[in-house]
Amino acid sequence: MPYDIHAARRELTPTGTLRVGLNLANFLLINPGTGQTKPEGIVPDLAQELAQELGVSLQFVPYAAPGPLGDAVDQGAWDVAFLADEPARAATIAFSPAYLEIQASYLVPAGSPFSHVDEVDRAGVRIASMDGGAYTLYLQRNLSQAQLVLTRTIDDSCTAFVDQGLEALAGLRPRLISDQAKVPGSVLLPGGFTAVQQAIGTSRRHQAAPAYLADFSERAKAQGRVQAAIDRHRILGVNVAPARA
Repeated sequence: MPYDIHAARRELTPTGTLRVGLNLANFLLINPGTGQTKPEGIVPDLAQELAQELGVSLQFVPYAAPGPLGDAVDQGAWDVAFLADEPARAATIAFSPAYLEIQASYLVPAGSPFSHVDEVDRAGVRIASMDGGAYTLYLQRNLSQAQLVLTRTIDDSCTAFVDQGLEALAGLRPRLISDQAKVPGSVLLPGGFTAVQQAIGTSRRHQAAPAYLADFSERAKAQGRVQAAIDRHRILGVNVAPARA
């Protein structure tokens, strides 16, 4: 889609600086322990490239969880955010095509009767999941029988799963691999109930910026910059998203 780069720059940098919202809970995209000071990871790398292309300075605006990050678009607290493309957020956020995908699945305790993700949505099943996470929003739309036990953070989800004896823990596969090591006998089910699409978002009030960000995302994939960031930070369990059809 054609766009006016000058109009896009004006929309994305009203303060003269590109303010980028960060979801610090996503440890795959922002290296743990770096977000509050000097963030490092796949998202900070791409944000730096975006600011450089626009010819402006960069300011990171960190959030502890994806829910508050998404909600802050209405307050104009950030200009661009790297977050999951979620229908629940699409009313206020215009998303680029996904630049990266992360599979979401379930961890189940020892002795669980479940052997595949498709079996978990049953009456009486309780699933620990982080409130506001993209995979949680997907489950809230799609579960018909199982009950979600919502927690404030990803760490709280694992704690609830163990302490409350829940039947499943929902999460992104790379995180569940690390949680599995903490829960003796637990099993990470094969397959995934969804693949979380990580995209670049901006306010729906903008006219030129969404088309520009869509083009930036596609070019970053095609030119190998997303894969280079994945390799540079040695992140397992994520994939470059397919090119937009």
